[in-house]
Amino acid sequence: MYGEFSLYGVFVPKFLVVLTVAYALKTLVRFLLARTPFYQWIWHPELFNFAMYIVLLGGMLALMHGWKS
Repeated sequence: MYGEFSLYGVFVPKFLVVLTVAYALKTLVRFLLARTPFYQWIWHPELFNFAMYIVLLGGMLALMHGWKS
């Protein structure tokens, strides 16, 4: 369990912060890849973007678990 923190009296789960940061990273990577011809080699760009989000989220959760120990 990752717990939560208080933001002006509202308890926010740390997982929500990780989800938001992973989404921001995915958006940045998608923007950078869209400026190159990379997406013409991808069969289904939306599925690729979703998979990229899951990989980033999993990596961030693994990093958080490693820092916790």
